[in-house]
Amino acid sequence: MLDWKKGAAGVRDSLEDAGERAPRKSAGGWAGRALGSLIGLYLLLALVVGWYWSQEPELFPVQLQAQAAAQSSGRQMVNGYTTVETLKRVASTLLDKPGGYLANDLAPPGLWLDNMPSWEYGVLVQVRDLSRALRKDFARSQSQSTEDVDLAKAEPRFNFDNKSWALPASESEYRDGIKLLDRYLARLADPAKPSAQFYTRADNLNNWLGDAATRLGSLSQRLSASVGQVRLNTDLPDPVLAEEGTGGIAEGIYETPWMQIDNVFYEARGQAWALSHLLRAIEVDFADVLAKKNATISLRQIIRELEAAQETLWSPMILNGSGYGLLANHSLVMANYISRANAAIIDLRTLLSQG
Repeated sequence: MLDWKKGAAGVRDSLEDAGERAPRKSAGGWAGRALGSLIGLYLLLALVVGWYWSQEPELFPVQLQAQAAAQSSGRQMVNGYTTVETLKRVASTLLDKPGGYLANDLAPPGLWLDNMPSWEYGVLVQVRDLSRALRKDFARSQSQSTEDVDLAKAEPRFNFDNKSWALPASESEYRDGIKLLDRYLARLADPAKPSAQFYTRADNLNNWLGDAATRLGSLSQRLSASVGQVRLNTDLPDPVLAEEGTGGIAEGIYETPWMQIDNVFYEARGQAWALSHLLRAIEVDFADVLAKKNATISLRQIIRELEAAQETLWSPMILNGSGYGLLANHSLVMANYISRANAAIIDLRTLLSQG
């Protein structure tokens, strides 16, 4: 009888213990499900925000934007105003587009994105080239003249590290560069105190176009290497001497790493986007020079090729088909537009130098 009572008491105690533990287990399971739901919701939200931030800015009307900016600030439209104002707008787009500047982000979703940072770098390359051209060519009457003080400070700002997060951040340096451009523009548009100059000469324009052609030529080679190329090493002084004398490799296979194909593609898109706007501004400010050299149509052809490279990409990823296969190769299509624009720039430079 005592054994039976002890057994019944043990069963009762076990049931009571199980009853006490059951709510705790249920609470722990609810907390785990809640945490999993929050993580899933965060990832979904980050995906949507990342998609939105990855949308490339639309093309904008250069001349209308410059006129509106001059009217709002009470400035006079003078020669060079459209070019400098367009450079400001292109640089500002890097900072003010959806998501802001992403190349130096340390947290998701910006940390997970690589296409838009590559696009930003492409735009930044063209901003740096034109800011340097303004400093050393467009704002100086000759090689021995004094450089503009604001442009001399603006160029180093744009050449600051594009991935610096703090002390200082890339954004703060680029905003300082935009402010310095605006100071130069204010002096340029002031008829009472003309302390800034903008010289629209064929040689100045030719020098900057030479930089643009070099950029596009390099992009064309990198885009074409998406499927691998067997080509001569043009970095050597002479392939024959390299083979016979120095022992260097005159021929090799050049192929973009698989993980870098989309980065090169979007960098090209960024450069094409920025350069198309800058060339439209050049068409306005250098209209007389282009007309005298019969080069206006050549410039417009370059712009057309660059804007064609901005067509909507319908594929969710950059395809890398080869030859005449079933899949497209977006890099080779982009290389086609870039190469044709580069060839047109070479023709334009010939007209400017000989015309």
